[in-house]
Parts: sequence; C-alpha cells; structure tokens
Amino acid sequence: MDAISHLLEVLDKAGIDPGEAVSTLRGVGLDDLGFSVVDVDRGKRQPMPEVVFGQGKTVEQVVTITKSLFIRTGLAIVSRVPEGFAISLMEAFPAGKMHTLSRMFVVGQYSGTFKTKGSVVVVTAGTSDLPVAEEAVIILKTMGVSVKLIADVGVAGIHRLSNVLPDILAAQVCITCAGMDAALVSVVGGLFPGPVIAVPVSTGYGAAMSGFTALFSSLSSCSPGVCVVNIDNGLGGAAVALRILNNCTFKKHLD
Repeated sequence: MDAISHLLEVLDKAGIDPGEAVSTLRGVGLDDLGFSVVDVDRGKRQPMPEVVFGQGKTVEQVVTITKSLFIRTGLAIVSRVPEGFAISLMEAFPAGKMHTLSRMFVVGQYSGTFKTKGSVVVVTAGTSDLPVAEEAVIILKTMGVSVKLIADVGVAGIHRLSNVLPDILAAQVCITCAGMDAALVSVVGGLFPGPVIAVPVSTGYGAAMSGFTALFSSLSSCSPGVCVVNIDNGLGGAAVALRILNNCTFKKHLD
C-alpha cells in the first residue's frame, strides 16, 4: 500500500472524510475574503511575505486585505497606495506608517523565520528615481535588512560616484535605480563585485519611453551578470535581494 492510500485509510478509520480533509489542507494558510484569497503563509515559504498591491483596488478592499494580513501575521505592507487612501489606512491602523514618497504603507513588524545576513546598498542615478528606490528600501528595512540609500550619483556627474564608492563596495548586494539611459547600471555592474540588481525607472524625456529605454539599456548592459527587474519595480528589486541574502554566504569584499 502506498503512503497516500494508507493515509486515506487512516482518515477513514478515524471518521474523517478524506475529501473534507483534502479541502481543509488546501485552505491552510489562505484567507478567503470572497473578492481576494490572501496568502497569509507566504512569509513562511519565502523571504518576503505577501504585499498588498493597492493600485486598482478600492479603499475597502485594501483595508480589508491589510487587516487580514496584520491579524494573521502581525505585519502588513501596502505598495502603490492610491491617492486619498492613506487617511483610511491610518484610521484603521493608527500604529502604521505612510511613506508618501514611495506610496508605501507599513503596519506591524516582521517576526518570520527568514533571517538575512549581509547588507544591501540602493543607488539612484537621480533624485527623480527616489520614489522607486524608497520602495525597495522600505521593504528591506521592514524585513530587518541592513540597507543604505545613496542618491543622485548618475553618469551626468560621474565624479560623484567616486565619493561614495567605498560605501557601495561595503555592501553584499547592490540595487541600482536609474531612468533616462540607465547608464549607471553598467558602470556599477563593472565596479561592484557582488550581485547587481537593476531597476529601470520611468524618468526621462520622450525618447526614454516611460522607462523602456532604461529597461532595454539594462538588459543590454555590457557588464555581465546584472539582474534586471520590471520598470519602477522597487519591490521586485528588494525581493531579489532578499532571495540572494537568504541563500548565500558572503565573504568580506577585498579592498
């Protein structure tokens, strides 16, 4: 008798309907709200728990999903909070914090089993890239990662990079947020010895094509091994960094 058949027999002898048992197991770690099935156990399987994507949802939906995550896990993160939603979130969660620049809302603290080692540096080419960079920073800080933000060191004034290069090289993972031609990605990729995650940003004039030029430039980088996430996806960049930190043992970079 195979293991599954044996288990079904044991359940049957205990008076438990096997079909009901399977349905129960399938629902473990999920909170079915009708309009949304919240994956409250994602943080037990992955180094980043489920994050509520606020864009496209009603304020009632956002608040309800946030409550589900907060009650079940002690932490809820909302990204891309639509304009006007912050008041409702703060009313529902007075202890929460709204980060206006990145449109991120966080309430509670992370208490999961994934503990990171190492540090991340988040570098921006320009000041206009900061909203995307802050999204990554907020995620990483919330997950207990040591993170440093270095802003406005793009190639238009590349001498600025030399002033902060020691701080960049001191980290184990680098997230580079750049719009326009995203040239900073290749520069950092050629200098930084660890994993480099490029986050193309939608800043720039017409030919920047709302971030597609930065995306194509990052994908075409002559610095081999650069990882590229979607346009304006600071959250995705942070998620990649968390996966790297939770699966690697780092040695201190040589001077």
